Amino acid sequence: MSLLRSSSILALAALSAFVVPAIAAAEPVKNIVLVHGAWVDGSGWKAVHDVLVGKGFTVSIVQEPETSFEDDVAATKRILDLQDGPTILVGHSYGGSIISQAGVHQKVVGLVYVAAHAPDVGENESALGQKTPSVLGKTTGAIKKTPDGFTYLDPILFPKLFAPDLPREQAEFEARSQVLASSTVFSTPLTAAAWLTKPSWGIVAGSDQIISPDLERYYYTRANSHMSVIKGASHSVYETHAPEVAAIIEEAARKVGEAK
Repeated sequence: MSLLRSSSILALAALSAFVVPAIAAAEPVKNIVLVHGAWVDGSGWKAVHDVLVGKGFTVSIVQEPETSFEDDVAATKRILDLQDGPTILVGHSYGGSIISQAGVHQKVVGLVYVAAHAPDVGENESALGQKTPSVLGKTTGAIKKTPDGFTYLDPILFPKLFAPDLPREQAEFEARSQVLASSTVFSTPLTAAAWLTKPSWGIVAGSDQIISPDLERYYYTRANSHMSVIKGASHSVYETHAPEVAAIIEEAARKVGEAK
């Protein structure tokens, strides 16, 4: 073998050794777990799910019972236990409180808050919401409660407050298919806050009437989240702006993958 050819082979080998690890390090996190908020269920994530699956992600959806904060965190950790590697954990609305607590799970490497609460240790979303009230918080009688302490949003007001930018028939269906949530889920203080130690992304729904957009900005600024604002979006932003929401989740998966 000539000296020139030998030198070329060695150079190519050295280049390959340099390039291959760089490509491997840029691989995005592949597992996504989606957590819904109060009064709805996981079916609202369908459009986001479909976009992410089409991009090659493995997407799991938590169906938390909304019977207690502890039960909902346990349901989320149960799904996290089933993941086969690093995972991006996503929460909408009350689901943000859940992922803040459950996100300390060892498989969670990043968090995405979608028009969501993000309390700190010792805080609860009910008290925080009262300090920065939303349109819902200022609407007397909008939240109803059963004799055994489960809450739901007045079905007449649901389309206007929760989903004004959804098709009317869909909003009315969701109003009549609510998952009643124990009132305790909103007032249970957190004992962990994963955003303190893990990277996070936050989506502000610009016209949210369930959680004040100002409160969402406060949460994400405090957490040093990568913050995006979807102007004009209602609390149902994860349904009405699914491509934009999915793109931010994909960005989180890519950025975390690059940092690994």
